[in-house]
Amino acid sequence: MAIRQLSETLINQIAAGEVIERPASAAKELIENALDAGATRIEIATSGGGKALLRVSDNGSGMEAADLELAVRRHCTSKISETLEDIRTLGFRGEALPSIGSVARLSIASRRRDSAGGHEIAVAGGKIAHLRPAAANPGTIVEVRDLFFATPARLKFLKTEKAEAGAITEIVKRMAIAFPAVRFVLSGSDRTTLEFPATGDDHLGRMAQVLGKEFRDNAIALDAVREEIALTGFAGVPTFNRGNSAHQYAFVNGRPVQDKLILSAIRGAYAETIPSGRHPVAVLSITLDPALVDVNVHPAKSDVRFRDPGLVRGLIVGAIREALARDGSRAATTGASDMLRSFRPGFQPNSQRPQTAWSAETSPSRPYQPTTGFGERPQASFDGLSMPTAQAEPQFSPQPAAAEPTARYPLGAARAQIHANYIVAQTEDGLVIVDQHAAHERLVFEAMRKALHSKRLASQVLLIPEIVDIPEEDCDRLMQHAAELSELGLAIERFGQGAIAVRETPAMLGEVDAHGLIRQLADEIAEWDTASGLSAKLEYVAATMACHGSVRSGRRLRPEEMNALLREMEVTPGSGQCNHGRPTYIELKLSDIERLFGRS
Repeated sequence: MAIRQLSETLINQIAAGEVIERPASAAKELIENALDAGATRIEIATSGGGKALLRVSDNGSGMEAADLELAVRRHCTSKISETLEDIRTLGFRGEALPSIGSVARLSIASRRRDSAGGHEIAVAGGKIAHLRPAAANPGTIVEVRDLFFATPARLKFLKTEKAEAGAITEIVKRMAIAFPAVRFVLSGSDRTTLEFPATGDDHLGRMAQVLGKEFRDNAIALDAVREEIALTGFAGVPTFNRGNSAHQYAFVNGRPVQDKLILSAIRGAYAETIPSGRHPVAVLSITLDPALVDVNVHPAKSDVRFRDPGLVRGLIVGAIREALARDGSRAATTGASDMLRSFRPGFQPNSQRPQTAWSAETSPSRPYQPTTGFGERPQASFDGLSMPTAQAEPQFSPQPAAAEPTARYPLGAARAQIHANYIVAQTEDGLVIVDQHAAHERLVFEAMRKALHSKRLASQVLLIPEIVDIPEEDCDRLMQHAAELSELGLAIERFGQGAIAVRETPAMLGEVDAHGLIRQLADEIAEWDTASGLSAKLEYVAATMACHGSVRSGRRLRPEEMNALLREMEVTPGSGQCNHGRPTYIELKLSDIERLFGRS
C-alpha cells in the first residue's frame, strides 16, 4: 500500500481526538486562551451541555486581523518561540482552535483596544471562511456550535447533557480557584447561572466561593519551601472530609493539573487521619522553575512530569503533616451543625401527617418521661463520685495544679461522663463532648509514633538470611536507601548480582514475608524514589496496638482522669481524630445551644 500525505482537515481531526475529547475540553482550551490574553472578566455560555453551543467571551488584549487568520491554523501561537524549557503560559501548542474548527462550527470575533473596529473569522468542519469586519467590543468572543458534527462517531461517546454541563462547571471552578483576580460567569439554557466575583489577592475568599464558606473555617494555611520548589495553599482539617476526591485541587505554576503524584501525596499526608472511603479537601499550588517541570506530556496539558518527583512528593507530605500537627487537631465546624440537626425535632406538614387517632403515648405534646440515663435511678450511681471542678491536673503530676479559669483550656474542664464513654466539658463559650476511647487511642498512638522516629527500632536477627532475587536496578535503588531502612529495623545487603540478603526485620512486625516486603519497597522506590512503605507498615502496627491499649468504652473515669485526658489532647498533634479518622470530640458553641432553645 502506497504512503500518502494526509489532508490538513484530516490531520486536524486526528489531533482533535486528543485535544478535544468532550465539550469541557474545548471550554478549558478557550478559557486558557482568554487568561493568557490578560482577561479580567470571562463569561461562558452553554447549551445542550456544550454540544449545541459553547461561547467564551473575554475582555483580554484581542487580536488583529492578521493574527485571526493565523490563529485557526495548526501550530501557530504567540506563546513560545524556539524552546519548551521556559513555558509560562497556559497554552502553547497552537492546536486548540484548528482542532475545534475541524470538528465543529467555529467563529471568532476579536478587537484590540487600540483598534477602530474588529474582525471575525469562521471555520466549519475544517473549512476556513474569509476574514470579514465585525462590530466587537475590545476582547474576544469565541463561539463553538454543533460540536463533533463533522465526526459523528465521537458524539456516541459523549455523556448526557447534564453530565457534560457538569464537567464544564468543574473546569470553570478549577480556573476560578487558580485566578482569583478574574471574574467568571457561567450561564446558559441548560444550567442556572454561576458567578464567581473577583477577590483580588484573597485566594481563600475565592476558595470559599467554590468550595463553600465552611472551607474558610476548616482550612489550614500551607507555606513551605524545599530547595527550588515552593508550596502554598490550604488543607482542610481531617474531620472536614468528603465522599470523593473531587474537592482536591492542584496547580503547578498556576496551571490546573490532575497529576497522580500530587493526588497520591495528598492521600499519604492524611493517612490514618481520615476514615476509609472518605477524602480530604485541599487546594495546593506548586511554584517552581519551568525548566524543572514538563507540561508537554499530553495534548490536554492536565498531566505534568517533575524532574525530581520524590522532592515534590516529600514537600507535599511534609508540609501537610506539619500543618496538621500544628493546627489540625481542632474539630470541623460541620460537626456542630450535624449535631444541631440531630437535636431539632422532626415534623411533617399537616398535609403529610398520617390520619390516625390521637393517643397520649404518641402525641408530641405528651408529658416528658425520662427513659435515658438522665433519670434519677440511672444517675444514682454517680452519687459516690466527687464533683468535677475546673481544676485540671496533668497526668502523673506529683502535685495537684492550682485551679485556673476554664477559659485557659481550649477543651475546657470536665463536668460529667455520659454512658461511661463520653466526657462533657465546659469551655468559656460552649461545651465539648469527647469520645474517651477514640481520644486516648490517638494519644497512645502518637506516643508510639514518637518513639518510632526518635531512635533505631528494635529488630529481630534472622537465623538464616532471606535471599531475594530482584532486578539489578532494583538492588541499586534499595541499597541507596539501606541506611534509612536500617533505622526502621530492616537490615539488608548486596548478595551477588541481582540479589538482596535480608538479615534483620523490624521486631514490631513479627513474622515477615521478606520477599514480598523487599519487592514492594523496590517498586515504591522505583515509582516515588522513597521507601516510606515500611514506615507506613510500622505505623499501622502501632495504630493497632494503640487501639487495644487505650482506655476502653464503658470505663468510668474520675474527674481528674477526665481533665488529664483533655489536657493531653490539647498538646498532642492530630488529637482531633482517632487512628481510624473518626472525630474524637465535637464542640458546640453557646450560641448554637441558645439557638436550640430559641434564645437567638
